[in-house]
Amino acid sequence: MIISISVIICTHNPRPDYIERVINALKAQTLPLERWELLLIDNASNQSLCEKINLDWHFNARHIRENQLGLTHARLRGFKESQTEVLVFVDDDNVLDQDYLETTLQISEKWPVLGAWGGQILPEFEETPPEWTKPFWINLALREFEHDKWSNLLHQDESTPWGAGLCIRRTVAEKYGELVRNDPNRAKLGRSGKSLLSSEDKDMVFTSCDIGLGTGIFSSLKLTHLIPSNRLQEEYLLKLIEGVGYSSVILDSFRGKSPPNYSLKTRLANYFRRWFLNPRERRFKDASFRGVNSAIQQLRSVKSP
Repeated sequence: MIISISVIICTHNPRPDYIERVINALKAQTLPLERWELLLIDNASNQSLCEKINLDWHFNARHIRENQLGLTHARLRGFKESQTEVLVFVDDDNVLDQDYLETTLQISEKWPVLGAWGGQILPEFEETPPEWTKPFWINLALREFEHDKWSNLLHQDESTPWGAGLCIRRTVAEKYGELVRNDPNRAKLGRSGKSLLSSEDKDMVFTSCDIGLGTGIFSSLKLTHLIPSNRLQEEYLLKLIEGVGYSSVILDSFRGKSPPNYSLKTRLANYFRRWFLNPRERRFKDASFRGVNSAIQQLRSVKSP
């Protein structure tokens, strides 16, 4: 039987109870083991994960150590080590529905025009989240929808899959790897240690459009995203929002979009509008602005002689 899918888990010092649930969900997949391989990329964890996580239940599973810290470096290692035409990225807090891999294979066969796709990302909170956090849940990579969507255009957020449970074809992965080798700054978008930068998944997904393929999201693909209590604290969310603001501007620069150029009138309007916000809203507005402004200043310094 032909191996059709490579499942790639990239992890750095995973939470034991979470990674156990991730592995157990993979054990329960309806797609026979003969149809997929499992690669666990240990991204510079303090203690080698081959000593802590047993993969003996899968005859085609491997522990792989990647000592260069950073999610992008771990994913690139996964590209290199994988053997199939379809790759599925599973974070160390993603619990796949039992039919996730089987559905992925069906989509890959039915939709050859798509180079990257994903699905619904449903939350499981460690503690009941405070009501004020709801507007920021989208930044925790949570996504629920009813209708499938696809496109072959860049910057179509509604049809752009996210990193959790991301499925991509090898041709897309290889092209993305080439982009990173030609411009190592792209690798800085990925999470690294405690850094909360992001958007490397979008850069990888948009690479599908670069080579003439499309992107899509499918309601039949579902996973549960485990959310620890610390990710609902204001300090964490502020840092996350700042990282998202920074990363989005840097990603746009890689993708041919100029950074925002706020006129004096716009800056004054934003300044006065800020004072009508409550203190928490103001803190989040300021965090987003810091991220965006930091990226703009960095891009300007690179262009300066």
